[in-house]
This record gives sequence, structure tokens and C-alpha cells, in this order.
Amino acid sequence: MRDHEGGPGHEERRLSTQEAAEVLGVKPATVYAYVSRGRLSSRRAPGGRGSTLDAREVEALARRGRREGGGDAGSGADLSVRTRLTLIDQDRYYFRGTDATELAVRHSYEEVAEWLWTGRPRPGAVFTAPGPSVEAARRAVEALPGHSGPVDRLRVAAVAASVTDPLRFDLSEEAVLGTARSLIPTLVAALPAKDPKGPPVDDGPLAGRLWARLSGRAPGPAQLRALDTALGLLADHDLAASTLAVRVAASARAHPYAAVSAGLGVIEGTLHGAACGGAHRLLLGVLDAGHATPVIAEELRAGRRIPGLGHPLYTGEDPRARALFTLLADIPEAAPALAAARDIVATTARHTPLHANVDLALAVLTASGGMQPSAGETIFAVARTAGWIAHALEEYGERPLRMRPSGHYVGPKPPRPFAG
Repeated sequence: MRDHEGGPGHEERRLSTQEAAEVLGVKPATVYAYVSRGRLSSRRAPGGRGSTLDAREVEALARRGRREGGGDAGSGADLSVRTRLTLIDQDRYYFRGTDATELAVRHSYEEVAEWLWTGRPRPGAVFTAPGPSVEAARRAVEALPGHSGPVDRLRVAAVAASVTDPLRFDLSEEAVLGTARSLIPTLVAALPAKDPKGPPVDDGPLAGRLWARLSGRAPGPAQLRALDTALGLLADHDLAASTLAVRVAASARAHPYAAVSAGLGVIEGTLHGAACGGAHRLLLGVLDAGHATPVIAEELRAGRRIPGLGHPLYTGEDPRARALFTLLADIPEAAPALAAARDIVATTARHTPLHANVDLALAVLTASGGMQPSAGETIFAVARTAGWIAHALEEYGERPLRMRPSGHYVGPKPPRPFAG
């Protein structure tokens, strides 16, 4: 139970909407907007007439508004959503209060996903996909043009899997967890194997199944561990753009397959999941040239941003990159790519002190594993599905349609005649 100011037994003070509006110096309609944006939480008043708000939340929002310039307490364009899932603080990040890098290094991706979803350990968790779901997803993916990208395939697979599940609109926690445990392996199983002549790898840890879809080379234990850890490291990262899209969909009570599809639609952006491919190609260029200087010089000459470097949420090295680089250092096949990555960081630091981010570490993993540049995007999307489900679960427990920001109209003032 949450502690309240004043010690045990002190009752939580609640305000009506009108009282909250007076504290904030806004209209009641604006208070409703704050609630819909997640800036304040509300609770039904006894008897079901109206809603009440936590007085301390209201007062904290009012103080924040005064600190930020004395204007409207909610006039900022930022969207704040309360979550118990991921905290990013002082160049580290945590899943439900547990250091995420330690969690990913010590536990399988499936175990990390279970922790995100439930907050309870589930040792030895392995996800299995139902046959009808896999069959439908594979048929849909096989019907796509050959030039289709990995996220195209995953998005189509999610839609195909959904139509085999007549109970997909059951949004209870147990039903959503069941969907999650079958959807993630279905997405992986729907991807074409790199060695079509070999037997399909559809059992065992998810990392092994995914490797068979990304590389035609047989992996060693250290390579599988690196891939598994990468999946765990990427499982969630607070409210990234794709995660926000998932929460919006879940707020409208879209079923989990549709919510994941919304995330896949956003992650394909070049500033999100697709950024891994640029780092992979840069790394190959450095390996071909023998050193980073001419490759970096060409990127700068063309006015392009150097991929794989810098992150707005970390002042130092991305902790996900640091954890992955440590594992890659124990893989002999990764040594040339790892040296090239270090060369990229050192060369770029001569004019811009940027640190490696997880895209560069993923590029070392994919390039050294004989994978295509798009492999990092696939890893990213599969991994992040766990976080999307966790956020969808959290959003299903909130008031429906709260993720509804108000538009600030700046168009022509009505009435305006229609000029034909």
C-alpha cells in the first residue's frame, strides 16, 4: 500500500475537478485534458458522480508549471505517462526496478519478457507457437514480394496470426499473456530460414530459432548468448515512438496483435529500428577500407549523421552497447568488426565526442555473424515486442481513450467561405 504524508493511517486527500482547476488556475476542461494525457490520474467519486484527483499530484503539477515559466501548468507539449516498467536514470536503465543489463546478461530473453509482463521470475521460460498460427503466418509471409523487408514480414505475420485467434479481444491479463507467449515465437517462425534445405529450427530457446532466420552459419554458444542477451537488452526502453503508438492503440482497446502491429508500423522509421542497418553498412565500409578515417570523412563530406553513435538519453556510452560489446569480445569471429567499431568511435571523437550506442553493437553482432544489414532491425523488432506487450497490459488497466491529446488549431479562423 502506498505511504501517505503524515504517517500510517493518514487519509489521501482528494479534490474535485473544480477544486483542481482552481489550484492549477485553469478551466475544468483543461483538467480533463491533463487526465487524458496522463499528467494527472482520476478516480470515480463515491456514488459514481464525477471524479476526484489526488491533491498531491495536482499541487505538484501546479508547482512544476510555476517553475517552468509561470504559464499554464500543462501548456508544455510533452506527454508524460506513468509507468512501472522502465526507468532510465544516470546512464543506466531498469526493468521494474532491476538493472536491465544485469537482467539480460544473466537471464534468457523469455525470462526477461516474463519479468516485464508480470514482475515475477519464471525460470526456464520457453515460448512455443501454436501450429495454426504459424501456418497462417508463414503462408501470408510467403505471399509477399521477394523485396519485402523484415518488418513487412513481421507485420503481416502478426495480422495473419490474429485471424486464427477468435478470442483475441479478450483483454484480461491471463489472455494477453497467453497471446504474448505465442505471438513472439510465431513472428520468428514466420520468417524464412536462411538455409531452406536444412530442417526448420522451431524449438528450443528463441535466440536459436531467430539465428536460423538471420544467418546461414552455424552459431557457437557464445554467439547465441550474445544474440539472446541483445534481445533482452532491447526488450523495452521507456516510451520510444513505437511504444507510444502501442499504448495509444491499447488505450483504444485494440487487441494485442493490433497493438503490436502499431508498434511495427512505427519501428520501421529510419530514426528508430531501421537505424541499425546504417551502422551495419558503415561497419562493412570500415572493414573494407581497413580503417575508419576515409569512411567517416566521406560520411561527413556528404553531410550525413554517423550512425551508431550518440543517444539522447545517455551522456556516456549506451549501457546496452557496453553490455553487448563485453560479450562480443569473447567471440573470435567478432574481433575484426569489434575493432572496426572501436575505430569508428575513436575517429569520430576527434571532432565530436560521441559514444557508441546499441545500433553499433548490434552491427558488430550482425556483421560478424554473416547477416544482412536488415538483421539488426529484425532483432530490434522481435525483442521490443515483449516491451510492447508489457505496455499494452499496463494501458489496458487504465481508463480507455486516455491517450487523447488536444489539438492546438492554428488554421484559418472560421467561418471561411469555400472558394471553388
